[in-house]
Amino acid sequence: MENQTEHVCIICGQVKEEGITIISQFICEECECEMVHTNAEDAKYHYFIHQMRQINLQTNA
Repeated sequence: MENQTEHVCIICGQVKEEGITIISQFICEECECEMVHTNAEDAKYHYFIHQMRQINLQTNA
């Protein structure tokens, strides 16, 4: 049995085990997949950009 660590996704706010960590912020697999398939004209795209800015803000704090 593999020991997985749970993280809170900065995009959806849910606790997940699988995803990526950028610097110190976690993005779950589902949100990562949705982000890469979202068109830049889609309203959700701007939400993703806003949430991703948390990474930069937290590294500059």
